[in-house]
Amino acid sequence: MASFVDRFDVWTAEQAAAADEVIRRIDADGLELVRFAFPDQHGVLRGKTLVAAEAKSALRSGVNMTTTLLAKDTSHKTVFPVFATGGGFDFEGMQGGADFTMVADPATFKVLPWANRTGWLLCDMFMSDGRPSPLSTRNILRRAVQRLDAHGLEFVAGLEVEFHVFRLDDKRMNLADSGQPGTPPAVSLLSHGHQYLTEQRYDDVDAVMELLRANLQGLGLPLRSLEIEFGPSQFELTFGPTVGLAPADAMVLLRSAVKQVCRRHGYHATFMCRPKIPNVMSSGWHLHQSLRHKGSGTNAFIPEAAGQDLSDAGRHYLGGLLSHACASAALASPTINGYRRYRPFSLAPDRAVWGRDNRGAMLRVLGGVGDAGTRIENRIGEPTANPYLYLASQLFSGLDGLERRLDPGPSADAPYETPAEQLPRTLGDALECLRADAYLCEQLGQRFVDYLCHIKHAEIARFNLEVSEWEHREYFEMF
Repeated sequence: MASFVDRFDVWTAEQAAAADEVIRRIDADGLELVRFAFPDQHGVLRGKTLVAAEAKSALRSGVNMTTTLLAKDTSHKTVFPVFATGGGFDFEGMQGGADFTMVADPATFKVLPWANRTGWLLCDMFMSDGRPSPLSTRNILRRAVQRLDAHGLEFVAGLEVEFHVFRLDDKRMNLADSGQPGTPPAVSLLSHGHQYLTEQRYDDVDAVMELLRANLQGLGLPLRSLEIEFGPSQFELTFGPTVGLAPADAMVLLRSAVKQVCRRHGYHATFMCRPKIPNVMSSGWHLHQSLRHKGSGTNAFIPEAAGQDLSDAGRHYLGGLLSHACASAALASPTINGYRRYRPFSLAPDRAVWGRDNRGAMLRVLGGVGDAGTRIENRIGEPTANPYLYLASQLFSGLDGLERRLDPGPSADAPYETPAEQLPRTLGDALECLRADAYLCEQLGQRFVDYLCHIKHAEIARFNLEVSEWEHREYFEMF
């Protein structure tokens, strides 16, 4: 019987050739295990680990996974009635915890430096009849990249990611600590913070930085810098530009690698935007983006005339990002916690404006005439974002600007004072902005938007049922 890949013709010729190379690498490197992983709706990697012999055949046969994994919120609770008629979805194949098939993208193969003789493959999601899953976020970004391809352009992005690393004092593994979610670990600081980019603080945490450097470079990720951020135990990593799906693939692997490597060595890494620790500083994910011409490889954002910040194409793209800024917030900052970050004069944006090399603006324009690094930095994102949705929101928004030739208006030199549309202040508000944006709903798929909003509203409902420490302190004695 023909394999899943052959029956449904899901690979390109390049992927088929890459699969042969993966099999050769498994044998040549003496690998014993291969992890097959797919990015779920939250951008979290899930999957199965196969022994080497099974992994080689699973490349073409695929690996079955339960569809309930696509119905979970961030507490891993299933928030759709999967055993009801239709399973709570408006398309077949999701009822009763049925299977979907994840098929490896052989071009993503890595050998994990921290795990014993273990390979890794990123997978795409297919329904049992060979259709790409409508809930696949990697496929949503792929569609955006293909739309840009019709314009003769490629998407280029570089990652600038902030996060925290703590010393792990207590994993909290007592019987009473289980739950959905379980008790978070007890941690202590690696640095006091507030000594931004000082060499002394870097040297204090050199052991952690060396762990990260060795393993991330071992994965082949384009690491550029390792930095001490402003807050206590807060770090930043920056990465060189990559093209198409590659920046999003790098981000999901990066987060997973950092957490795994740190845990193995007695540390706890978190990409949560604003942990509840004293004197904390919020973490952001600043996305540097540009377009390049497919034929020549030249940057399509470079202006030609002195005094211009961007080319006409760059300005129109920028106009699209501004036009859909509020609707894309739910994809760039998809957690309740992420909205603790948006506040005036905090190096995080509070309104939809752009500025020339201004870190207070949501969109920071860098470069100029003759500068191959001309780009737009979007500062709206938090590091928990599903990278496929974050990048897709940028591409679809920018494409709308290109196709409608939108004008972004003048630079905001005082970004916290310039009259402009305010960014959403809560996740609920951001979801309403997304639902109200007919263009983004069409590009992402109305079915997918409804699905994502259902999951996020389930998280908000759970949050609203809890009594916070603030409420207890405010009202318990007063009334």
